[in-house]
Amino acid sequence: MITYREIKKIPQIRTYIQKADEALGALGYTEHSFAHVGIVAEKAKYILSTLGYPERTIELAQIAAYMHDIGNVVNRVDHAQSGAVMAFRILDRQGVEAEDIAVIISAIGNHDESTAFPVNEVAAALILADKTDVRYTRVRNRDLASFDIHDRVNYAVKEAETVINEDKTKLTLNLTIDTEFSSVMDYFEIFLDRMVLCKKAAQKLNLRFQLIINGQKIL
Repeated sequence: MITYREIKKIPQIRTYIQKADEALGALGYTEHSFAHVGIVAEKAKYILSTLGYPERTIELAQIAAYMHDIGNVVNRVDHAQSGAVMAFRILDRQGVEAEDIAVIISAIGNHDESTAFPVNEVAAALILADKTDVRYTRVRNRDLASFDIHDRVNYAVKEAETVINEDKTKLTLNLTIDTEFSSVMDYFEIFLDRMVLCKKAAQKLNLRFQLIINGQKIL
């Protein structure tokens, strides 16, 4: 069985991650590099391990998280579906079992807001991990005067914590934002679709999702 550590060493996958991030940079999107996929993989692991899921399920979630954005090398539009097809070809050639491939590509193919749905626990963990990776370091544009609203709301996030409570009934995204760059409501309005998707993904894992910004419960 292929492992997350082995996946990270495959040059083909690393090339697609790098080139996909370069393409998004040219389009003016936030950072989607190794930093992003690494954080998403660790968050997915945290979520499923905290909830007591089997080690193999956790491993599959980390693999899906690491590969989830490779479709951006083709085009931003429908990148989840492109990425799922690319992942299938790579994993099949690596001799990965069909059952494991099916879980991974279904998670990748269902992580983008436009078509996303938590079809299984791995997909749910990927959605939550991906959509809660909000931080100012993802903003490439350093010219504050030319910030658009998406730049401002991302740059405003100074601290972010994703945590499951002790009772394992609630997942909270706790943000501290600089309101000089974005108001609380501006942030919520821009990321409303993502937060609603997080709520659905959390429900798949029998969790309630809660968004707190500057100590104020928003969702």
